[in-house]
Amino acid sequence: MNVAGPIRSRPLPLSAYGQDAGTSGGGSSSNDVDMYLDVPSFELSLDEFEEYALARLKVLRKIEEMKTRNLPPETFRSQLDASIKANLTSTQQKHKTKLDVASHFILRAAYCRTEDLRRWFLAQECRLFRHRLEGLSSRSSSTNNNGLREFLANNDFDLDPVSREEKERLSDKLQKVPGGPMSPGEFINTQYYRVPFVQALELVSRRECYVEKGQAYVPLARIVSIVAAKFRVALSKSLALAAGVFGQVAHDEASRIGPLLKSMNSQYTGPGAPNAVMGADGENALTAATVDALADQSMPLCMQQLYQGLKRDHKLKHQGRLQFGLFLKGAGMSLEEHTLFFQREFTRIMTSEQFNKSYSYSIRHMHGKEGKRASYTPYNCMKIIFGNPPQSGVEHHGCPYKHYDDQNLDALLTKLKIGTVADRDVILSHKKDGNFQLACAKHFEVSHPSAANVDGVNLEGVGNHPNAWFSASVSYHNAKNGGGGGASSSNVEIVKQEGAMAM
Repeated sequence: MNVAGPIRSRPLPLSAYGQDAGTSGGGSSSNDVDMYLDVPSFELSLDEFEEYALARLKVLRKIEEMKTRNLPPETFRSQLDASIKANLTSTQQKHKTKLDVASHFILRAAYCRTEDLRRWFLAQECRLFRHRLEGLSSRSSSTNNNGLREFLANNDFDLDPVSREEKERLSDKLQKVPGGPMSPGEFINTQYYRVPFVQALELVSRRECYVEKGQAYVPLARIVSIVAAKFRVALSKSLALAAGVFGQVAHDEASRIGPLLKSMNSQYTGPGAPNAVMGADGENALTAATVDALADQSMPLCMQQLYQGLKRDHKLKHQGRLQFGLFLKGAGMSLEEHTLFFQREFTRIMTSEQFNKSYSYSIRHMHGKEGKRASYTPYNCMKIIFGNPPQSGVEHHGCPYKHYDDQNLDALLTKLKIGTVADRDVILSHKKDGNFQLACAKHFEVSHPSAANVDGVNLEGVGNHPNAWFSASVSYHNAKNGGGGGASSSNVEIVKQEGAMAM
C-alpha cells in the first residue's frame, strides 16, 4: 500500500469512540492493562494504520477460536499470551503502548457499524481485558507488589477499603467464603473492599464474596470481576456512540481510511494468506490442474460442496462464485489459473464467448484488476454463517453445518465417510447446539488424526476460516507424505501431467 502521508487521529471525531478529552483512564500501560477511556493522539501512516489493526485482529480472532474449541483455562491463557507476544508486543515500551492503544481505537471504529460487529468486538475485547487484568492480579498476589492497586488508583476506581476493625469483626465469615485466603497469615495480608452488591453480581452468583446489608466484601484479587464489568459497560456505551458518527467519519475519510474501516472485519489474518499454500516444488499447490485432487483431500466441507456443485452443474450462482472464487484466490490460485478452471467447467454448457462476456470480468474484479481495483479477501466462517442462506437444490454456497438440516448433513457426512459413527454424532451434536464452527473443527480433527503433533501444521484459524482449514490440511498431508505438495505428491504430479496434456 502506498502511504499517502501521515494520518493524525486527532482530526477524526474519535471522541465518540472514547470519552471526552480529560477523563481519567489511560490505564496503567506499564502493566499492559488499559481502560481505553482517553482518545489517543498519534501520527500513523496508512501502512501503520492497517498493520496495527490487523495485529490486534489476529489476537481477537485467536480468542474467538480458542473459546470455540473449549480449551482448558491453562491452555487458553498460555496460547493467548503467545498470541499477544507475537502480535501486540514490542521491545520498546513506548511503541508497545502506542500499538496497543491505537489498534484498539482503530478496531473500535471499524466494528461499531452493526449490532453483530459490535457484539463480536465487545466479547473479544472484554476477554482480552480480563485476561490481562487477571495476569496483573496474579503477579500482584505472587510478588506482593502493588500493580493492581496502582491500576485501580490510576483509573479512579472509588472502592471503599474495609477497616482493620471491621475486617476482624467479620473474619470468621470472610474466611468461610470458598476460595478465599486459606491461612490466618494470608487473611491478615489481604486487603478487602466494600462495594454495593449490584456491582459484584458475578461474584455473588458464584458465592465468591460475603454480602451484608447490601454490601459485598471483596478481596483485592477478586476485584477483577468488578473492573471487567465496568470496562464492558464503558466499551458498550462507546461503541453505541461511535455507531452514530461512523457514517460521517467514513464520508470525510473516503479517500484515506474509510475503505479500510469498512472492510476491516473481512480481512484475512490467518495462515494460508494469498499465494502461501505451496507445493514441494516451491510453486503454488492450487492450480487449475491440481484443484480436483486437492478438493477431495484438503478443502473444508463448505468448499467441497461448492466444488461438487460446480462439477455437477458446470456453473455457480453469484453468491457461490464469490464464496468459492475468493477462497481459491486466498489459497493461492492466480488470476490466470482461476479463469482457466472456471472456463473449463462453465464452457461445458456455454460457449467461450458467453463465458468471457458474462463471467471473466467478475473474476478479474475479485483479483483487483477491474473496477476500483481493490484486492478482495476470502470470506471467514462468520461471514459465511451469517450470510444469505442458499436456496435448496439451486445454490451451493453457505455453511453446511448451519444451512443443512440434520438428516441431510448426516447423510452427507456418512457418504463422505467422515470419521466413525461416534465422530459424526459429535459433529451433529455441535450442529444442533448452534456450534457450527466447533462442528467444522471436529471434522478437521477426525480427518487429520494427531494433526497437533505434526511438525509444520498450523491449526490457528481452523474452524474460523476456510483458508486456514485448507492450509492446515495441505501442510498435514505434505508432512505425512514426506514433503509432497498438498495432495499426495504422486496424485498431484499425475494431475499436473494430465493438465499439461489437455492444454
